[in-house]
Parts: sequence; structure tokens; C-alpha cells
Amino acid sequence: MAFFTISLLNGLSYGLLLFMLSAGLTLIFSMMGVLNFAHASFYMLGAYFGYSVTEWLGFWPALVLAPLIVGGLGALFERFVLRRVHRFGHVAELLITFGMSYVILELVQLVWGRSSVDYRVPLALDGPLLTLFGTQFPLYRAFMMGVALLMLAALWLLLTRSRIGLMIRAALTHPGMVEALGHNLPRVFMWVFGGGCALAGLAGVLGGNAFVTEPGMAMAVGGIVFVVVVVGGIGSLGGAFMASILIGLLQTFAVGLDVSVAPILPYLLMVLVLIFRPRGLLGARGD
Repeated sequence: MAFFTISLLNGLSYGLLLFMLSAGLTLIFSMMGVLNFAHASFYMLGAYFGYSVTEWLGFWPALVLAPLIVGGLGALFERFVLRRVHRFGHVAELLITFGMSYVILELVQLVWGRSSVDYRVPLALDGPLLTLFGTQFPLYRAFMMGVALLMLAALWLLLTRSRIGLMIRAALTHPGMVEALGHNLPRVFMWVFGGGCALAGLAGVLGGNAFVTEPGMAMAVGGIVFVVVVVGGIGSLGGAFMASILIGLLQTFAVGLDVSVAPILPYLLMVLVLIFRPRGLLGARGD
């Protein structure tokens, strides 16, 4: 019973972290049609900026400032780099974001080094939330879950109950009409891209000290994030949420049960979904 409860909680916390990371990628694709291969690198930047700001000002300011810094960098990347190759099609966009991931990796190694940094959980959140038969569930993981659920609620309210969300959804389906009404569509895209990167940065701030902050962290989660997006349905936030929870639970229980194929289970799930439901769990796009 203790194994099942703790594994369930760990799976949910890992799944919600994956959702924080995949939500930004899903938002960017649904608005701009861009699969950002550098998205996991912005997650890594969030962790490193979170570490540095925590060293100077503490964890709570880092929780706000680091995602804003990452979002600003993402907006600048869209404005001065990605926008210039947009007219050349999706292949050029994929290549430029793929190249950007390596640029970010080299910059991180130059600034913070090639080894992991000592990014720790804040003292106020350090310790167990509950203990079952000697097995503990950390308080910090519960905090991560709470932040992820707040982010989900905020995204839902923004996209469905605000004028900004109305404009974003209108730009997705009727971009010409949005421009005719006087809105600056390229600016909307820039802020959407920056917002998606900020969500990745927030996941980095929270996940960097829960796991390990080191230069290989982007590569470690990059593949899983794309699996989440594909399984959930490319462009579907609801699908990304369902897929994140499913993959988080699947991988956590597989590792806990010492299943030898645990690392490849998410990819096997993706293959099955592509065979039997190519659009994903809640996918609405057929292209």
C-alpha cells in the first residue's frame, strides 16, 4: 500500500512537471505551427537562472524572475532569429531551433561549467509531506504539483475568459481578420513564443532542484516532452495534460517495479498511439 501511494504521488508530481514543460511547446505549436526543438534548452536555462537568482536573492524571487528572464530571451529569439526564417517554411524553423539548442548548451557550459551545480530545495520546503511505513513523499514535490495546477488554471482562464485569450484564439483560426482589426499579429506571435518559453523556464526553476541541474538535463527530458505532445495530440493543451499524467505514472511505476524496459515505455506508447490514433488522445489537427 505504501509503495502504491508514494509511487502514485511521485508519478503525479513528475507528470505535472512534464505538463509545465510541454504546455509551452503545445501553445507555441497551436499558435505558430512551430515545433521548437530548443524548448527543453529553455527549461535548462530556467534551472540555471533559478540557481543563480537563488544564490543572490533567494528561491522565491527566483521563482518569479527566472521564468521572466527566460521568456524575454525566448521573445527576443522569435523576434530577431525565428521570424527571419519563418517564410522559408517548417524545415528552416526546425533547423534554426535545433541549432539554437546547441548554442544554449555551449553558453551554459561556458557560464556555469560542465558539472552539476548545487541548486537545492529551499529550507521552508525541505522535508517530507507524509511518511508511510518508512517511505517519504517530499513536501517540495507537493509544492511543484500545486504550482502546476495553478498554472493550468491560469492558462485556462487566460485563453477562455480574457480579451487576450480571445485575440490569441482568433489569431489561430482567423489571422487575417485579427490584423484587419488593427492588432499586430507578429507581436502576438512574439509574446506567445516568449510565454511558452517562460513556462519552460518555470518548469526548470521547479525541476532543477528536485532533480539535477547540469548541462545534460535538456537532452534528458527533450525526447519525453515531444512524446507527451504527440501522445496528447499536437496543439492540444488538454491532451498534453492527459499524456503528461499518463506518462508520469507509467514511468514512475515501471521504475519502482524495476521493469527493464522502463526507459523506453513512453516511446512504445507513442508508437501505439501513432498506429491506432494518429492525432493523439485529444488532437484536433490532422496536418
